[in-house]
Amino acid sequence: MKSPLVKDSVAIDGQQTTISVEEAFWSALKDIAYERDESLSRLIGSIKANRQFSNLSSAIRVYVVQHHMEQHRRRISLVPDI
Repeated sequence: MKSPLVKDSVAIDGQQTTISVEEAFWSALKDIAYERDESLSRLIGSIKANRQFSNLSSAIRVYVVQHHMEQHRRRISLVPDI
């Protein structure tokens, strides 16, 4: 059985770091970086610097979920009450 994790290596502050997360999280992370007009390395560096978890892969997953939850809340707040 093929692992659902995708490993990729990114340079964060000049240091190569290998990260393993599911393809859906890589895709979402790349979309977020694109939306913010910043590099994937810079976004991951920011997540790494501000993480509440020791595991960077877990911090990335939590960040992506929180980002999407916040976007959903914003969309809901724009919907007028009927």
